Amino acid sequence: MALRLGDKKALVAEVNEVAQRALSAVAAEYRGLKAGQLDILRKEARDKGIYLHVVKNTLASRAVAGTEFECLQSALTGPLILGFSLEDPGAVGRVIKDFAKANEKLVVKAVAVGGTLYGAADLDRLASLPTKEQALSMLLGTMQAPISTFVRTLAEPTAQFVRVVQAVADKQAA
Repeated sequence: MALRLGDKKALVAEVNEVAQRALSAVAAEYRGLKAGQLDILRKEARDKGIYLHVVKNTLASRAVAGTEFECLQSALTGPLILGFSLEDPGAVGRVIKDFAKANEKLVVKAVAVGGTLYGAADLDRLASLPTKEQALSMLLGTMQAPISTFVRTLAEPTAQFVRVVQAVADKQAA
């Protein structure tokens, strides 16, 4: 089904708007996947807050122009599906990686984060990024560690005194 000029312009504007808000992007070749398999991928992406769309390469190239994902233009060859992570930078990597494990016909071509183009091998690095909640808990743990150590240091002389008194009392009782 051919798109009319107005539809193409609307699609380019939509993808451009998403690319301007996105934190990371993955371009993957979907050659050989059935429509039902792509529907499963789209559902998983929707559930995780990922914008996933099959876009013709010339339209995708125009859509990412002027965004930090302009670096993807050299990788836009073949039948590609573009995924943009809008809330969690690693979400698109995790969804694509998990889906590609079960469907080897989905082949990652490029990963882009922060205006830098990475190869398909870097999908694992993107997928291993912590979620927002995990990152906040790691930060809280890091901030809390010195305080916990300080409190234990302050409490130790009192605890040691109590143990000495208890040991003397146990010795006298024996």
